Amino acid sequence: MIRFVLSVILALSFLAPARAAPGEVSVAILEFGTVNWEFEAVSRLKLDKKNGFFLRRLKLAGNAATKIAFQGGAADAMVADWIWVARQRAAGKDYIFVPYSRAVGGIAVSGDSEINTLPDLKGKTLGIAGGPNDKSWIILQAYAQQEFGFDLAAETKQVFGAPPLIMQKTLDGELDAAVNYWHFLAKMQAKGFRIVAPVNEAAEGLGLDPDTPMLGYVFKGQFVRENERLFNEFLDTSRRAKQALRDDDALWEEIRPQMRAKSDAEFDALKAGFRAGIPVSTEVSLDSARALFALMVEIGGEALVGEATELPDGVFYQRP
Repeated sequence: MIRFVLSVILALSFLAPARAAPGEVSVAILEFGTVNWEFEAVSRLKLDKKNGFFLRRLKLAGNAATKIAFQGGAADAMVADWIWVARQRAAGKDYIFVPYSRAVGGIAVSGDSEINTLPDLKGKTLGIAGGPNDKSWIILQAYAQQEFGFDLAAETKQVFGAPPLIMQKTLDGELDAAVNYWHFLAKMQAKGFRIVAPVNEAAEGLGLDPDTPMLGYVFKGQFVRENERLFNEFLDTSRRAKQALRDDDALWEEIRPQMRAKSDAEFDALKAGFRAGIPVSTEVSLDSARALFALMVEIGGEALVGEATELPDGVFYQRP
């Protein structure tokens, strides 16, 4: 809690009406988020300098702090899911989403668990990273109802919490299963846990496109319009960093300290998960996004999507 408060204070202390320096893109990121791996690749390969700008990382301890920094003007961009961007656009905010990762989580259980399908969770205690409106949780509920006629929320006891806490309580046996983000699941798999309900398979079962990226870089439309060249230099740098991380095993060894992997198995699982989540393109299928957003509106309601009743125009960046 203290770390979070200090992080918010830090974000507020950086607030400024304009960007700090020309030729610079500042991004508010979580201190230990996976985007650090991409940015570390950028730094080691000097991709930003080769593209003629400087990439500045504003590391903060919580999602709320990154949003404060971005919305208040301390950062040019942040990482968030496009559902949040759609909510902001429906409220009149001119925010634009560029895909960063299509990696998603799922439900993890211990290797010797008797849980093999969603109905096996009946009467079990399920830990969920985030809150009741976590996007993966919503998709899994819809899939359980459609595929098995199983009310996942009504038939289980849910415990909500921060991703590391949910992971640890599941590893300690205090929870029967966990819905968590992909990199925490990768760590759990390295310790012998298995995934019984991947979110991408659930999405596909619902007729959604499992390759629709959920996480991305969020910019203000004004920044994109006024700094078109700088914005495109950032996109190219991000693309080159992902290509390097996809192809270069030696680069991963260099950034390994940033990953805090506790074993070779954990390191390999994190590396494989990141690579699997690299988007094929910055283009997003609007039909798929509309279908997924409709599901969020139906189950998550106003608490998740705010004033939006359908996907607002302009959520996703479209190349001219």
